[in-house]
Amino acid sequence: MKRKASTLLAALLAAVLVFGGCTSKETAPAAEPAPAETEAEPEEAKEPEEAEQPEESAPETAADAAILVVSFGTSYNDSRDITIGAVEEAIAKAFPEYEVRRAFTAQIIIDKLADRDSLEIDNVTQALDRAVADGIKTLIVQPTHLMNGLEYADLVNELEEYKSDFDKVVLGEPLLTSDEDFETVMNAITSATKEYDQGDETAIVFMGHGTEAESNQVYSAMQEKLAGAGFENYYIGTVEAAPTLEDVMVLLKEKGTYKKVVLEPLMVVCGDHANNDMAGDEEDSWKTLFTQEGYEVECVLKGLGELPEIQQLYVEHTQAAIDSLN
Repeated sequence: MKRKASTLLAALLAAVLVFGGCTSKETAPAAEPAPAETEAEPEEAKEPEEAEQPEESAPETAADAAILVVSFGTSYNDSRDITIGAVEEAIAKAFPEYEVRRAFTAQIIIDKLADRDSLEIDNVTQALDRAVADGIKTLIVQPTHLMNGLEYADLVNELEEYKSDFDKVVLGEPLLTSDEDFETVMNAITSATKEYDQGDETAIVFMGHGTEAESNQVYSAMQEKLAGAGFENYYIGTVEAAPTLEDVMVLLKEKGTYKKVVLEPLMVVCGDHANNDMAGDEEDSWKTLFTQEGYEVECVLKGLGELPEIQQLYVEHTQAAIDSLN
């Protein structure tokens, strides 16, 4: 009996030990699964987006507006391109919204260019008729004339006849109109010839065309401007009016110190007068006559239209004409 009890006691004790061992053992809480590491996909290299550039386009030109540049004209092709052509180009650049057209007033030159070079250039009447036929409504006429002379008056009269054919038509002023114009031209011609004005042994003589009109006084006015500004070695004469070549020669002799004469045209283009009446070898050319008087003579064949300051002055006159329409 004791043996059975002892056996039973041992069994119970073992059960208790086994059961207590299970309850006393600490079990770590199950670790939460680590989030799966995902490799970040490398970003594709993106090329920088190019900013869209606006397409360049030429300025719009009003189909019904034009600037007609009216010149006397010349048959000397080289001079025409760098004088009249340069003025027209400056105007076209300054006013891209206008179509720039050309007309000459000298029919003899128009005919010569047509016969010799097959070059067709409108006279003023043809240019105005063409503008009407093309539906031009606003017309600015800018002459390259030096002064308000007989040809300018003819232009005024002809435009009056076409006044009803346009909604707006205006005539710009010639080169020498205001006091400011005289200052600009004086500064331009003296700057362009300053290399010759090195003392009282050289006279710079400009040849103008001259006119029977009252506006011929622009030459004496320019002479006074030059003298008043201290340009004492500058002189102006004309081919067909006063002051004459003889007048200029008298002034040079009165000075008494000149050994050399530099001749240059006071004309927009370097055409027939400059090449023949001034610089030609004929017995009555200015070059010949000054040489006969004992002067060393140098001829500078350069028209006023070549000078940027003169081109800009025509642009300013065109702008003033446009402004007058408003």
